Amino acid sequence: MADVVLKSLTKKYGNHVVVDHLNLAIKEGEFVTLLGPSGCGKTTLLRMIAGLEKVDGGEIVIGGKRYTALPAQKRNLAMVFQSYALFPHMSIRNNIIFGLRLKRIAPIKIEQKLTWIVNMLHLKGLEDRLPKQVSGGQRQRVALARALVLDPDVLLLDEPLSNLDAALRETAIEELKNIHRKVGKTIIYVTHNQIEAMTMSERIALLNNGIIEQYETPKQLYDHPATMFTAEFIGSPPMNFFTGEISIEGRTAGVKTSIGFLRLNKDRSRRIISMAGRKVTVGIRPHNIYYVEHVAQRRYTDANIELVIELVENMGDRSLIVGKSSGGTLVRFMVTREEEFLPGRTMHVFIDGRSLHLFDPLLKLNIFGQDGTI
Repeated sequence: MADVVLKSLTKKYGNHVVVDHLNLAIKEGEFVTLLGPSGCGKTTLLRMIAGLEKVDGGEIVIGGKRYTALPAQKRNLAMVFQSYALFPHMSIRNNIIFGLRLKRIAPIKIEQKLTWIVNMLHLKGLEDRLPKQVSGGQRQRVALARALVLDPDVLLLDEPLSNLDAALRETAIEELKNIHRKVGKTIIYVTHNQIEAMTMSERIALLNNGIIEQYETPKQLYDHPATMFTAEFIGSPPMNFFTGEISIEGRTAGVKTSIGFLRLNKDRSRRIISMAGRKVTVGIRPHNIYYVEHVAQRRYTDANIELVIELVENMGDRSLIVGKSSGGTLVRFMVTREEEFLPGRTMHVFIDGRSLHLFDPLLKLNIFGQDGTI
């Protein structure tokens, strides 16, 4: 195990900056995910750590040792690729121990490691088969086994679950979490799938255009997005956004929007009372909007609004409803499937004012900051 520190790391292709002076510190034994949309630089960053991409600026320090210019073969790292990259002509056994043979490990030690890893990853009995003779999930475990037997300081995973179907992916997520708990390796995982990242990670580095938008725990990213990009990318269904203006009604500071006046809880209301007249973008997650027939309003901060159903999407035990306000604003929210909802129906919902996010429309930053304070 080892900690990983990236200092002002930069990568360019011609005039195009892919990774832009990026700083990141990963603790020893931590499971960190590099998350972001296609083209944000996450796989390039992983390949730079692995030594497969040249660094154009900055430093990579792993376990206190400078890795920046160290050749890939001299880095005590192991990488699992999206394609698994197994040798098709080799048995599962030979695929797993290939790296150990290159390192000239003693045969008895190789057998010990092989026995340990096939038992841990449920590959026992498959050792003599070829990769084409096992399932996609088993091939994924073989690729992991080949990496783990090398006892790397850091395990690098580049979208290893993307080739699996939904059911296998769920199982693989559970297995990866169990593997991390058992072996305790520092793991850097790359994905564009926020569900994978939120489920497995201890911390997530959310990348956008070669920079880190926010680096936090999954809960912190969801509850306290620092930027509008974080708020949009994290969470499914995505967050609702409305234009608004900070306003005062009576003694309460809130936000005047096209769907009505939205009140905040007392603490945050006090902090924005001096900002009256300031334009903001209001964010509210669909899960924080409630149908009044299913959940009773309980707080003075609950804002009641009337909507006409435009669209209903079945999501299993719940439905996503897209409603339109009298001002023409679309609002997404969730309901349980206790009754049938059809387009054209008028319904009342309330917004939980404790869960409102206010963003500066120009800077795209949460005006309350990452911890909920201004």
